[in-house]
Amino acid sequence: MTVIVETAPAKINLALHVRRRRADGYHDLETLFAFCRDGDRVTVEPSAATSLTLTGPFAAVLESEAKEDNLVTRAARRFGERFGVTGGHAITLDKHLPIASGIGGGSADAAATLRALARLHDVPLDHAELFALAAGLGADVPACLLGRTARGEGKGDALRPLPPLGDRPVLLVNPGVAVSTAAVFGGWDRVDRGPLGEGDAMAVAAEGRNDLEPPARAIAPQIDAVLALLEGAAGVDLARMSGSGATCFAIFRNAAARDAAAQTASAQGWWVLPTFLQ
Repeated sequence: MTVIVETAPAKINLALHVRRRRADGYHDLETLFAFCRDGDRVTVEPSAATSLTLTGPFAAVLESEAKEDNLVTRAARRFGERFGVTGGHAITLDKHLPIASGIGGGSADAAATLRALARLHDVPLDHAELFALAAGLGADVPACLLGRTARGEGKGDALRPLPPLGDRPVLLVNPGVAVSTAAVFGGWDRVDRGPLGEGDAMAVAAEGRNDLEPPARAIAPQIDAVLALLEGAAGVDLARMSGSGATCFAIFRNAAARDAAAQTASAQGWWVLPTFLQ
């Protein structure tokens, strides 16, 4: 029996400019997406009926949700409807990324499920219908389906691929606080502070900002301590909050400096993921 395993890599926003609130309730964004080597893992195999098994350190958080309404099972159901797949799938989600943390965990899981199903049923990974399906699941799902460095505009789903950033050491840190995306966007002051620049992704990111950082820090002041630690660490090229928080990241010049900062952050009782960009 064919078994497909897909990594659902953590997503970070190198910069995130919020330009305006749209009539449909979403916001027009300009952002730089980057992806890590590590994250969750989705395993899919054919089965008589579709089922979802949750494993991993953050499985218990999702166990309280209705499994039929999980983004993973929703992605599987819509894939079947869109591509005429009548059989079921046994899906296992090995959950290692914290929930509601600004690194696209749920979106990455849905995208990994779509990739696994596409491979299983011989659907090209660049199929336009696959991306349309992803867009219907959430604003970040198309970027996670693409899974590479990209500029995102509109809701974040109008994507322009960019050159890979290379294997840069990166550290993700979350203070153990789940932050509501809706609450953070609701706290945005609606001030347009200008567009994201053009050019080299790291240079553009360094000159950019995350407009959701102030409202997220107001909701979760623990972010202040995380950013202070990362910004003060040796060998850091860029430190910032990702997405709507509360996870923050720092990109380092070498893995030794990253690992030293990871030890310091871990000693605070925070969740850490030392990894590399891809």
